[in-house]
Amino acid sequence: MPRPKRCRRVCCDPDHRFFKPQGVPVSELEWIDLGLDELEALRLSDLEGLSQSSAAAEMDVSQPTFNRILASARHKTAKALAEGGAIRISSGTKEIALEERGPGDVRGCGCGRRRASRGGQSQ
Repeated sequence: MPRPKRCRRVCCDPDHRFFKPQGVPVSELEWIDLGLDELEALRLSDLEGLSQSSAAAEMDVSQPTFNRILASARHKTAKALAEGGAIRISSGTKEIALEERGPGDVRGCGCGRRRASRGGQSQ
């Protein structure tokens, strides 16, 4: 039996969770699930330009784990773009963790976007 997934620090809960090719009915598309941790890895590495070790520290995972998350995210995104699939961003409750700075004080990274909460709902 595999050991349970460790919580990963994710900055924000995305406003949009579904992306699909324009003009193609949803019923004809293959759905590709992208985890919230995979989206965060893409954001930190490709959008923010952080090194893998810095991004791994931001997510509170090891660098090899971050590398596996990022590789999976890039593979899924490339497959959706190249083959015309739809992307669904899913959030598992075990994947979301925020920095807690005191009793009841939960903050994201300060980017100004909606924060992810522990239960998968935005705050």
